Amino acid sequence: MDLIREAPLGQLLRLLSGNKPFQYPEEKDGFELPAQYSIYLQASNHASNKAAYASSEKESEHDKIASPEAAEAMEPDYQRELEGLGMTKTKSRQYTTPYSIERARTEEQLELEKTQTIPIIPQKTSDGIILVDWYTTDDAANPHNWSGSRRGFMTFLICAYTWVVYTGSSIYAPSEQGVIDAFGVSPTSAVLPLSLYVLAYGVGPLLWAPLCEIPAIGRNPVYIFTFVIFFALSFPIAVVNNFAGLLALRFFQGFFGSPALANGGATFSDMYSLLYVPYQLSW
Repeated sequence: MDLIREAPLGQLLRLLSGNKPFQYPEEKDGFELPAQYSIYLQASNHASNKAAYASSEKESEHDKIASPEAAEAMEPDYQRELEGLGMTKTKSRQYTTPYSIERARTEEQLELEKTQTIPIIPQKTSDGIILVDWYTTDDAANPHNWSGSRRGFMTFLICAYTWVVYTGSSIYAPSEQGVIDAFGVSPTSAVLPLSLYVLAYGVGPLLWAPLCEIPAIGRNPVYIFTFVIFFALSFPIAVVNNFAGLLALRFFQGFFGSPALANGGATFSDMYSLLYVPYQLSW
């Protein structure tokens, strides 16, 4: 079910039907927040109410909070509640420096923790924002916890995608003489379709890579949208009857084929810990 939902067909069906088929757990009726999130929301609401009371100048003396100490006394010990539920904070990659010894040690600990069902307590910023995380260390929705075969298949897809895009640049080379004969251009000009393709897949990540990092968008929509256009452009390129059109089409094909080149490594990091990412990149 998860594979169908995340595939282009599943995403298209969800888009056309208003997310009715292949729903995520949070979209289903009767979904309840895990205990650690409920407690944090209570803490957040309590802190908001406390701030509202403290800042209001229209409250009666009876309703005002007399002092910060009194406000603290009113606030429950949420950390104690979490401990009462057997929950402790787990380390997070977000608070370590990439490619550092600290990150490597954190990755080692997380590799051990994901073999157990440990609730993950969400982090809370200084301004009260709750950072959403996975529910447990062995959460099946976390790509780090996918089966080896599933991650291997996804790795194969990214590698194949990258191979197709790179091949699309050099596969043009044998046809240069045909372009010279068909359009009457010089050998130097005949190299332009190759050069523009390479230029475009260098420029494309400036747009597509940041889009993939926006949580509301993610990687799949960018991969799917751009690859469909990349594939579709192959047909007009084969039948275009003027040199200017060929140049434009080759540029746009390289542009829309670029996400895999820039984001492939990031996708591997989504599925594998820092300890194993180098093995995937070596492919």
